[in-house]
Amino acid sequence: MKEDLRLEAQVGNLLKAKGWTICAAESCTGGLVLHRLTNVSGSSGYVLGGVVAYSNQVKQSLLHVRQGSLIAYGAVSEQVASEMAAGAKRLFESDIALAVTGIAGPGGGTAEKPVGLTYMALAGPGDKLVVRRQVWEGDREAIKSQSADALLAWVLELA
Repeated sequence: MKEDLRLEAQVGNLLKAKGWTICAAESCTGGLVLHRLTNVSGSSGYVLGGVVAYSNQVKQSLLHVRQGSLIAYGAVSEQVASEMAAGAKRLFESDIALAVTGIAGPGGGTAEKPVGLTYMALAGPGDKLVVRRQVWEGDREAIKSQSADALLAWVLELA
């Protein structure tokens, strides 16, 4: 049988080898990260679940993102991404939680927050919580795809 080299399969192999579980809180990717992870046979052994937290109300009620963070920094911010990841990790009691919030376009961008801006967060084993800022090029689907790729690749860095 040929080895599956897809990024999501590599992540699955790592999670199985480490005995880790994963969840996600996605906004601009609309569930794409978990879609890709669950395309891998056996993913039920490590994928716990996720939340598509597109609205601020869902970010607050399910992930416990603070209203103050949303008001002070906006939904597309380092603070909100980190709170989304921490909230998902608590909600699902997972080893790893991924979160992403961004502006996929084509509208909605500003000079300070252009189309393509994403904040991605990883709450890892223990108390590890890191956020990365990225501005992607391309259309809406390209921005979503690049964000999902980056989050999955980031998990592999934990190896």
